[in-house]
Amino acid sequence: MDNPNSSRRALVGAAATGFLGAAVGPASAQGSAAAGADMPPRNPLDAYPAPPFPKQQQPWPGLASKMSPRPDHGETSYKGSGRLKGRKALLTGGDSGIGRAAAIAFAREGADVAINYLPAEEADAREVVALIRAEGRKAVAIPGDIKDEAFCKQLVADAARQLGGLDILVNNAARQFSRDSILDMSTADFDETFKTNVYAMFWITKAAVPLLKPGSTIINTASVNAYDPGENIIDYAATKGAIMIFTKGLAKQLASKGIRVNAVAPGPFWTPLQVTGGQPADKLPQFGADTPLKRPGQPAELAGVYVLLASNESSYATGQVYAAVGGHGGP
Repeated sequence: MDNPNSSRRALVGAAATGFLGAAVGPASAQGSAAAGADMPPRNPLDAYPAPPFPKQQQPWPGLASKMSPRPDHGETSYKGSGRLKGRKALLTGGDSGIGRAAAIAFAREGADVAINYLPAEEADAREVVALIRAEGRKAVAIPGDIKDEAFCKQLVADAARQLGGLDILVNNAARQFSRDSILDMSTADFDETFKTNVYAMFWITKAAVPLLKPGSTIINTASVNAYDPGENIIDYAATKGAIMIFTKGLAKQLASKGIRVNAVAPGPFWTPLQVTGGQPADKLPQFGADTPLKRPGQPAELAGVYVLLASNESSYATGQVYAAVGGHGGP
């Protein structure tokens, strides 16, 4: 979710599973191993595609299905074990990237899932809905723009009504656009980034809290930029810092209600955010190359972290920021 300047400082090594098709032969073979078979350790250096990547750009908000290489969200590899059986989850940005990986994993762990996305992302969203339903779980697709407060309130109400409740909320959708100078940044750009990344999280969370029962969880997607900001995405970095502090404060506020609140802080991940202006076009082919693992993370490598934070296994964790780092420290 980040720029080349910050990518050298953070990269997930957590909770990885498989890659699509033949794109990464050995990794895919491991991911598709039969149940009960040995799962040998995977070398993170060559488990997924590494730069250079083809030059590419898409108009905002972009589609994962048009990226090269296509991101791995765990479509063919994530294996569930019933850790979220019977749970009801709402995720923003669930059509692609990290949100898609979490949505797939939640369904395979037994949860019913509602995803929000922009209407332009319908093609990717349909794939996610099909994957959720293939697991025998309920899938609810709610397109709309979370920059609108009224829509955010309706989103939560519709998700809870169609799912029959709500006990997992993932605020994940984000806007990022690279600007070399603050002089190149307009008020409209700044406003759009904060509305998407911060205001929407506030509106959606505020609408969801009255519906959440003890044992429910809220997971916010922060970023390495929250504590190590890239100089070309200062507005984005500022929103991620706000998300981190919002998470820590809200966790204290909701602890007495038995509701846990945590955040995940990814480093550089291969998602549509990068090919729609999140990275300078000339630097995108080397995205993630300056990390210790010499590549960006794939969304599938974060799926297990979101599952852990949503599950009862992390019942003593609240107000935490789980950094996806590969040797350069964390928050």
